[in-house]
Amino acid sequence: MDVDLRKLRYFVAVAEELHFGRAAERLHIAQPVLSRQIRALEDELHVQVFVRTKRSTELTPAGRQLLDDARPLLASAEALRRRAVLASRGPSTFTIGFMPGITVTSAVRILTERHPELTVELVRTSWDDQVEVLRDGRVDVSIVRLPIDQRGLSVRPLFDEPRVVMLRSDHRLAGKESVAIADLAGEHLLQDPDAVPEWRDIALELREGQTRRPIPGIHSVEEKLEHVAAGTGISVIPLSTASFYTRSDVVAIPVDDISPNHVCAAWTANRRSPLLPEFAEIAAIP
Repeated sequence: MDVDLRKLRYFVAVAEELHFGRAAERLHIAQPVLSRQIRALEDELHVQVFVRTKRSTELTPAGRQLLDDARPLLASAEALRRRAVLASRGPSTFTIGFMPGITVTSAVRILTERHPELTVELVRTSWDDQVEVLRDGRVDVSIVRLPIDQRGLSVRPLFDEPRVVMLRSDHRLAGKESVAIADLAGEHLLQDPDAVPEWRDIALELREGQTRRPIPGIHSVEEKLEHVAAGTGISVIPLSTASFYTRSDVVAIPVDDISPNHVCAAWTANRRSPLLPEFAEIAAIP
């Protein structure tokens, strides 16, 4: 049996919205059409993917598994389409993704000097999509900040950089030359604790049995700093990012006992273009 990608897209929309009406609006189709397509998908797979009542729509265990598998499959299909379109234009475009605080100007200059026929395009990424842009074909190579999901990727280390803690300007630690992780253990961290394992380990021990406050939905450095300035919590970010986003109501303080941020070049492992390792070599030059 061949899986219909269109039905999978419909399924993902419903799974993310958990509401057939909102999903239909998002897909710009009529709700009855969407319902028929989901039933057809269930018939083809011989499983039930949703439990639907008058009040709610929930994923079944089979639906949760399908969602986990459908997202990368759809991203791969979109990447295939994008790359086919680019190939039709000839090998003259090379697209680079880069995270906030990272400057790729010198590497791009060297690459274009070596390949004057090449048009280089740039895409600013974020923690949310620095890998997604590779999987869906929006970029050829992405300058990423670890940790990332490295499955299916070739990853080349470029350099490390220190990390700092961002505090509200009137925070009790704001005047310090540097702090230790233990000084921050009682603070509310505005990011995934796994991204700062040194803080996580101390904070979990300190707060054993206590419920951690939820992390606000944050999708950019600007949003993160707004929360810090409002006194919602603290954030640990790379030094170059802190230097780029300077503002008077937050301060950046070095953290003595924290690992650096690892910056790497990444691309999908099935890509064979010699430009990829060449660019990684250039980008690693101090």
